[in-house]
Amino acid sequence: MARVSTVRYYQLVLVIAAALAVVAFYSLGSDRQNFSSTTKRIKETHASHNANMNDGDLSSDTNAEQRVSKGASVGEADRTNTDSINGAAAKKTGTAEEQRPRYFHALMMFTKVDTNQAFQQKFQVAMRSMLKHARFEDGEVLTLHFVSDEPSREIGEKMLEDLLQGATFRCEVSFHNVKVLTEKLFPIVEAMQKHFSAGSGTYYSDAIFFLSVAMHRIMPAEIKQIVQLDLDLKYRTNIRELFEQFNQFPAGAVIGIAREMQPVYRHTFWAYRRENPDSKVGDPPPGGSPGFNSGVMLLDLEAMRRSEPYNQLLEPRSVGRLADKYRFQGHLGDQDFFTMIGMEHPSLFHVLDCAWNRQLCTWWKDHGYGDVFQLYYHCQGPVKIYHGNCNTPIPDD
Repeated sequence: MARVSTVRYYQLVLVIAAALAVVAFYSLGSDRQNFSSTTKRIKETHASHNANMNDGDLSSDTNAEQRVSKGASVGEADRTNTDSINGAAAKKTGTAEEQRPRYFHALMMFTKVDTNQAFQQKFQVAMRSMLKHARFEDGEVLTLHFVSDEPSREIGEKMLEDLLQGATFRCEVSFHNVKVLTEKLFPIVEAMQKHFSAGSGTYYSDAIFFLSVAMHRIMPAEIKQIVQLDLDLKYRTNIRELFEQFNQFPAGAVIGIAREMQPVYRHTFWAYRRENPDSKVGDPPPGGSPGFNSGVMLLDLEAMRRSEPYNQLLEPRSVGRLADKYRFQGHLGDQDFFTMIGMEHPSLFHVLDCAWNRQLCTWWKDHGYGDVFQLYYHCQGPVKIYHGNCNTPIPDD
């Protein structure tokens, strides 16, 4: 009997000790950490990681992005993550802050290129001329973003391996899946497509051709500024100088863009102009508002994110109101949207000199506007970027 009592006594002691241990774990803990403090530590760690991220790493869409490393063949690149094509290697001396590169981001649409020899030739002209004139300092990186379908990405990677061989500066390339970006864009731009698209199944009817309109909402915050460029360009100056135009933005401006150099919008706004004969809408420069051409654009994504007036204009009700006011029905995607809101809110735009987007198309000269064509087409000064729009041949150097 005494032995049984002794056993029960030790069992009771063990139960009490276990209970005290549990109490001590929860009440004392390790530095009294709880769920909130642990969560805070995780967030701080994550924030530290993000702060050190490469600005060109669009981690919000790693499956849609592809980079290829120069120095390794395309086939050796990791196709499930992010790799890079590098031109000149960055220096690895100095402090961590000194080593951190400064990134210059440029984006081009690169879809349906695999089946279009003309697109491939235009791409070669654009890239060769860009790289010929481009000059970047040590510690600066030009990051080229291409929105592409899979077949076009494959041919683009092969072309870029050759094109970037002679780069004298550090250059990185990122491919973004057009389907993934379209899915993100569609809810934002669906309402405006009916005002600025030619119809179902046409080139500009796809949501992706409104990418510039809402890029600030789908690109990560690490990318603060980006230039969007057409493929049918030929560069005659250092593209780094184009990025310096961001410094010329007046207060409130979020986009840099050149004027349209044909009477496109004189024609598109014909109904509004008839009802408002004293309006300057659609008139040629310098006193008129000829609209914009989206071949070369500077997008201050950080300013676009902050701008309440700009983001209000993306709302379906705002788009519909302006389209009704100006009797507007276009077919050129983002270019039409920027032109229309520019009539009402010119302060949102920094107007680039025509030399930065010297458009060569003369279609409207022979289609009813020959008498006023030169008023739109005239451009003084040396050309910095030729734009061979509507398949117009670009002059040789």
